[in-house]
Amino acid sequence: MACKDQYVCNNYVLLKPKQAGVFDLIRLLFASDLNNRSFIDCSEAEGNEPRNFRRRWIIFISVVAQKVVILLRWPMALLGHLLVWWLNLLASNGGLLELFRNLFKGKVMKPEKSSSLSVLGCLDVRVDLDNNIKPGNKKYRASLSIMAAKLSYENDEFIQNVVQNHWKMHFLGFYKFWNGYLEKPSTPAFIFQDKINDPKLIVVAFRGTEPFDAEAWRTDFDISWYELENVGKMHGGFAKALGMDKNNNWPPEIEQDTGDQNKQLAYYAVKKMLKDLLQKHERAQFILTGHSLGGALAILFMAGLAIHDEAWLMEKLEGVYTFGQPRVGDEQFGNFMKEKLQKYNVKYRRYVYCYDMVPRIPYDDKTLLFKHFGPCLYFNSCYKGKVLEEEPDKNYFSLFWMLPKYINAVWELIRGFIMPYRRGSDYKEGWFMRLLRVVGLIIPGLAAHSPQDYVNLTRLGSLPPLVLQNPTSQGDAKVD
Repeated sequence: MACKDQYVCNNYVLLKPKQAGVFDLIRLLFASDLNNRSFIDCSEAEGNEPRNFRRRWIIFISVVAQKVVILLRWPMALLGHLLVWWLNLLASNGGLLELFRNLFKGKVMKPEKSSSLSVLGCLDVRVDLDNNIKPGNKKYRASLSIMAAKLSYENDEFIQNVVQNHWKMHFLGFYKFWNGYLEKPSTPAFIFQDKINDPKLIVVAFRGTEPFDAEAWRTDFDISWYELENVGKMHGGFAKALGMDKNNNWPPEIEQDTGDQNKQLAYYAVKKMLKDLLQKHERAQFILTGHSLGGALAILFMAGLAIHDEAWLMEKLEGVYTFGQPRVGDEQFGNFMKEKLQKYNVKYRRYVYCYDMVPRIPYDDKTLLFKHFGPCLYFNSCYKGKVLEEEPDKNYFSLFWMLPKYINAVWELIRGFIMPYRRGSDYKEGWFMRLLRVVGLIIPGLAAHSPQDYVNLTRLGSLPPLVLQNPTSQGDAKVD
């Protein structure tokens, strides 16, 4: 059963963790139906159909994980704030020893907002574009996209400063879009264009999951889903972050209060801005990008354009570039997207670095039904690339791949000391990134998800000069 109306989902499963009690969760494990659960809102057909233990166990884990981050949201926010303050204080004063000297002299330098980095920014402090990769270079748009995706984690003043003063481009705005389910602005993005007059490229970058943002983790852990007729099933957490309303409806247009920017829904606000910009600059195209959750939002934004038959915008869409993107839909959804990508000749470049854990979730199995689509541009830890249907070790928790992942984590730690001597100072890893590499020895694939390696692979990586001619390709576009 799918949707009776083109944009209204009558087949869905929505999880409401705040309403789940201990006995509700225990009962879930011992009763096969999903109906009459205070914390599960689902369609009648979905609720009445008996579910096996594995499906109910995954729902149980999803709800418990969300409840944990809800309980920890204030401690996480405080810890994140203190860590960011400390890291930027160290950076502003030239390190720990200089900080103590300045403290003794009474000349401690306080970090300013325009120069303060996020936690992820402190892992990789590079902000300048690679001077060796110019417009027209086959690597340019991927390299620009990952830098924009990485920059999206920063504050508005920092982003504006980098875009205007480092990249010499035109900053159009930073926004925190509203999530109607969480009832708070939790979907940040920014927009810029390559030049002020007669731009040829407009970039929309969605922010991914910040390490200490409990609401972003809730979105990741939420395995709710919606099914649209002739489209397929979409990840509910990501769809909610983009603009799905509480009536399980994703209409082409809605009325938004333009006077309150904090209540704007991402999909509708960005779509309107793009229409205005592209009507003004007729020769321009646009690209969508994001890292992690941001990548999921980027490809779902394009899905919205395809679902709503926004043919003019689809013609203007040059490509979608995602880095470490999780799965966003089922096989039917993937087939729908491949058809639209080919119809409008839109590039979809899904970059996966080595054993990054995030592209390998949610699971691709008979229980969760989530699947990637389109070519996977897979790079190993030496930044050698391949074009694959699916990344190796497609589901993260695999005993077969455990030993290779740990060996690779050791190599990545060692490689961080070698890279500056082989590739130059731009590839020197700081102490904070090296600390994350050490943590990666315990949780392999965690450090691999940071933007550091994705920036490196777009600059140093190589792919075979193949023309994509398999069913997942878009037209005859070459890999770049």
